[in-house]
Amino acid sequence: MQSPNPSTPTGGVIRPSSRFSLFNIFKRDYERYDGVPLINIYLLRLLFTLMFLFLTYDSWAHILHHTGPWDPANSAAWFMWGSCSVIAVIGIRRPLRMLPIVLFEIVYKTAWLIVIALPLYQRNELTGTPAEGMADNFMLVILPIVAMPWRYFFRTYIVDKRPA
Repeated sequence: MQSPNPSTPTGGVIRPSSRFSLFNIFKRDYERYDGVPLINIYLLRLLFTLMFLFLTYDSWAHILHHTGPWDPANSAAWFMWGSCSVIAVIGIRRPLRMLPIVLFEIVYKTAWLIVIALPLYQRNELTGTPAEGMADNFMLVILPIVAMPWRYFFRTYIVDKRPA
């Protein structure tokens, strides 16, 4: 048994709950995150950080350095990406409140892979096209699928009976 050290706030005794344990990140945190495991919170924060870093650089550099007239559909896509980069900052701080953004990312990337990339791949026409680079990036959709706390999402956004 450790002898108490009066110079530390807890008297020098390490409380079991204050020790870091790899297994604790898989436990549900009911006090701070409504039962979402810490691993999901950390993965969501990582996802939003990566979203912020990559989208900010790519989208805002393109928007700010664009010359000439904008194609309406192309410009909408660039500004949507730029907006997502700004919203990602909120997700770093409050990941559970930004889950609809994660679902949006999962749906559009998965839909694009199924509707656009898969037929090209099946016809052996994907390699060497601009769609190949997008497909490579969109295959990383597995990260938000794994990070999403699905039980919490359905309980909060789908099943919840409270009025909006």
